[in-house]
Amino acid sequence: MSSFVDFQNEIYLSGLAGNVPALPMTAAGLEARAREVLEPAAFAYVAGSASAERTAANNLHAFEKYRLMPRVLRGTSGPDVRDLSVEVLGTHLAAPILTAPIGVLGLLHERGETVVAEVTRELGIGMVLSTAGSSTIEEAGALAGDWWYQLYWPSDPELARSFVERAEKAGAKAIVVTVDTPSLGWRPRDLELGHLPFLAAKGIANYLSDPVFRAKLPAPPEESADAMRAAVLTWIGLFGNHGLRPADIAKLRDWTTLPIAVKGVVHPDDARQCVDAGADAVVVSNHGGRQVDGAIAALDALPTIVATVGDRADVLFDSGIRTGSDVMIALSLGAKAVLYGRPWAYGLGIAGRDGVRHALRTLLADFDAAMGLSGCTTVHDLSRTMISSFR
Repeated sequence: MSSFVDFQNEIYLSGLAGNVPALPMTAAGLEARAREVLEPAAFAYVAGSASAERTAANNLHAFEKYRLMPRVLRGTSGPDVRDLSVEVLGTHLAAPILTAPIGVLGLLHERGETVVAEVTRELGIGMVLSTAGSSTIEEAGALAGDWWYQLYWPSDPELARSFVERAEKAGAKAIVVTVDTPSLGWRPRDLELGHLPFLAAKGIANYLSDPVFRAKLPAPPEESADAMRAAVLTWIGLFGNHGLRPADIAKLRDWTTLPIAVKGVVHPDDARQCVDAGADAVVVSNHGGRQVDGAIAALDALPTIVATVGDRADVLFDSGIRTGSDVMIALSLGAKAVLYGRPWAYGLGIAGRDGVRHALRTLLADFDAAMGLSGCTTVHDLSRTMISSFR
């Protein structure tokens, strides 16, 4: 049964002793604090989006087009009877929330992805582990509970297959293929600082530890600075893949028995092709606005994709979640679960494990409270009847 809202009671009881939370209670507050304490390059990498950052802003504004219509006098929405759990792609989650795959977490904390793995396991929610990790698949996977592996498909199919096989062996419950990043978007915040962490060998731990990748190198990367530079140059030649087609999703289906989700879909025809090729789910996402500025807000794309493939595949949502009510709106529009990104990354940079835990508990408690106050006992109570559109 739900207990996430107990976080609220902990804070109020602690307040009786004169204690107040050390960290902000909102996503916007975490971002503001992170701006104050993080190195400029680290903050820019997490906060930055493409070009004028209109799509990133529209991801947030899109939620303002909908209003929840709470139900009352239902008598069944107390925290002792609420159950927020859900099963997605065969993974049981205590709430329909997974951490989005954010790369290069070593910019924010020395333990990077392993911290997120520990916290998500504790809370019973899912983790989507990025290919662009500062920790390896094996290091993070050993500490995580239920986790999925996000694949940036490199230009070498043998390397792609090696990543997938490593993830499956390490205990991943699903493979999430990101298809909206064949190359990096135009990101002015990073450009103004001349900062691309991968060129400093940050965020490429999974490449440096991979036998297929290492076989391409003239010398082990740990041997010398020159060997590491050679490894980085090799990475440059392999990252991204403009040649991906639906047939590659079918190829992936031959490589693994794990469920497959395709992330970065905003057009219904693309969603249909992915499912036709063997995908078990699509993740409606514009990469948090980091790839194409002026692209449709992810939430605006969600209803059409649910209508197109929702009867054949799970539809998940990413890009713009900031509050518990946001989670409710996305689920009411047909998403099975949501991916939550930047705020917990700010928490990681501000206070390490405590910061990640605080950011995630804040969202979970907000979601739990909003569900109860809307008369909802389970996520199955959420549907289009719970929201009104103000377009």
